[in-house]
Amino acid sequence: MDAIEKLLNGNKIFLETGKMTGDFGKERREETATNGQKPYAVVLTCADSRVSPEAVFSAGAGEIFTVRVAGNVATEAVLASIEYAVEHLNVKNVVVLGHTDCGAVAAAKHKRGNGYVELLVDEVRKAVGEETDPIKASVKNARFAAKTIEEKLSLAKFGVTVTPLLYDIRTGKTERI
Repeated sequence: MDAIEKLLNGNKIFLETGKMTGDFGKERREETATNGQKPYAVVLTCADSRVSPEAVFSAGAGEIFTVRVAGNVATEAVLASIEYAVEHLNVKNVVVLGHTDCGAVAAAKHKRGNGYVELLVDEVRKAVGEETDPIKASVKNARFAAKTIEEKLSLAKFGVTVTPLLYDIRTGKTERI
C-alpha cells in the first residue's frame, strides 16, 4: 500500500471511529525515541486548530512529518522543513492538506490581512485568484502549494511525489483533489 492510500485508509478509520486512533502510547514513544522517526509522508497543512493530520489520518508517533502554517502556504521555512524530511528521513511522499472553511483563504478572498499576516494572505491570493467559491478556492490553494513544492524543491529527481488533498472540517472526510 502506498503512502497516499495509507493516509486515506487512516481517514476511513477516523470517519468510522470519530476518534484519534494513532498510537502515541508509552511503548511507541520509547520506540521512536530509541530508533528515531520513520515517517511515510510529509503533510503540509494549515495551522487551523480544527485540522490535525495525526487524527485525520489515524497516524501515530513517528508516522507523519507534519508541517503547519496558516493557509498551508509553501514559505521558505516550510520548503526547508520538507527538504529536511526528504533528504534526512528519506520520505518519498509529500501531501498538501487543504481544508474547507480556511480562514486564510477567506482573508485572501476578502483582501484582508496586515503585518506578517499579509505575507501569508498574499501567497494565498496568488493561488486563488478571483475564485469566489470557498471550496474551489481551498482546492486551488492546496494545488498551488503542491505545485510550488514540486517546482522549488525539484522533488521528482528524488522519486518524491507531491499530492494535494482536501479535508472537509464538517464531515471529517479527506479526498484527492
